[in-house]
Amino acid sequence: MTNKQSFSKQIPEGEDRERSVCDTCGYIAYVNPKIVVGSVVTYEDKFLICRRAIEPRRGYWTLPAGYLEENESVEAGAVREAHEEACADIEIEGLLAYYSVTHLSQVQMMFRARLKSPDVAAGPESLEVKLVPWEDIPWAELAFPSVRWALEQYRDWKAGKVGVFSNPE
Repeated sequence: MTNKQSFSKQIPEGEDRERSVCDTCGYIAYVNPKIVVGSVVTYEDKFLICRRAIEPRRGYWTLPAGYLEENESVEAGAVREAHEEACADIEIEGLLAYYSVTHLSQVQMMFRARLKSPDVAAGPESLEVKLVPWEDIPWAELAFPSVRWALEQYRDWKAGKVGVFSNPE
């Protein structure tokens, strides 16, 4: 005999939206946004960028970033992602920005980070990594809007704008 659970969309008592609810026991399977962590990583006056080896946006340039793992701090996740994507040893300096990407159910947290050594190499999720000065950032080939936002907001922070940035208006 198979004990297969069946879920249906319902508005549970005390809730204000549809949830997936087990038809047998009433268990509510909450689906929450994913958290993405990453960094604008600099070494001297150059920025670390990675050409994506995976979809979405394979072949486009991004900053080292990815999904936060369970039982991991956001800072540790950003350090891990830089190592996985660019074999980069970084030091987190502070939170730069957070973005609400509602159409993807994501919260993105981007840090300011310093590269401890210019020795970087493509990890399994990158086709290529490099350190580039501001004027050589491939703006037309950036993978996601939040990559542009983070780079531009880093420039604003460097120019003396204070605070943690969020989605541009």
